[in-house]
Amino acid sequence: MKALKVILPFLLFFFSIQDISAQVYRFKADSFSILEKTKNGKWGKWTDFNESPVVITLDGKKDRIVVNSQEIQIYRILAYGEKVIDKNQETIPMKCADNEGGLCTILIVTKKNEGNRKQFYINYDDVKIVYNVYVAD
Repeated sequence: MKALKVILPFLLFFFSIQDISAQVYRFKADSFSILEKTKNGKWGKWTDFNESPVVITLDGKKDRIVVNSQEIQIYRILAYGEKVIDKNQETIPMKCADNEGGLCTILIVTKKNEGNRKQFYINYDDVKIVYNVYVAD
């Protein structure tokens, strides 16, 4: 009983901290580009950026990402990677699965040498999509 009095407050405190750190982030995309693998297995060229008024929501509470494009894309976050920082950019990687079970890596990249411009990458084995985004209010 004495141990329960010590452990219970600790657990309550621990879970309350977990809830605070799991936030919801909204990004607005203004353009996107696509890169596909060619028939010989090599990466082709990025398409020109196309306008794309899309809202992307990262929900840390539900461990999911929703891309509100013409066809809504929902990704379940399987694992959060360590933030990678170098002199030119900061990258936050996440291993994800789409609605059909397809595995991908989603990256949120901040380009330091480009005025802290943000990009949102969805990388599959055979196709990559990048959105130019900014944090929505």
